[in-house]
Amino acid sequence: MDENRNGPTAEAEVRRIVEDWAAAVRRRDFAAILRNHSPDILMFDVPPPFQSKGIDAYRKAWDLFFAWAPERAVFDIKEMHVTAGNDVAFVAAAMKCAGDEADGKGAELDFRLTIGLRKVADQWVIVHEHHSVPADQ
Repeated sequence: MDENRNGPTAEAEVRRIVEDWAAAVRRRDFAAILRNHSPDILMFDVPPPFQSKGIDAYRKAWDLFFAWAPERAVFDIKEMHVTAGNDVAFVAAAMKCAGDEADGKGAELDFRLTIGLRKVADQWVIVHEHHSVPADQ
């Protein structure tokens, strides 16, 4: 269940930002991928580098994903939970992406997504993004 302490508008705004971002990834639309991200974004990702600091490093991290993903990238939100306050929000989601391995075989990857947002000048801005997969057991 989504928690929301700032009415349905904040939750809906944050949800729309994440849905638009995922759609931009599927289209390979870099301007739209970056649109709501802070210049000082901090991202932890599945493939190296371990962390990307700043919008330029964040933008560059997508080159690796798009080298792996097919032309029409699979980047789907399976489940999303949003918690939004007056000036801070976070998103926890289960995602699926797909691409091609070095051996030419297709591969699907289920991963976790956590996004932290701040409201700056009345706009939600993504300041932290974390992609992760469960450790092998």
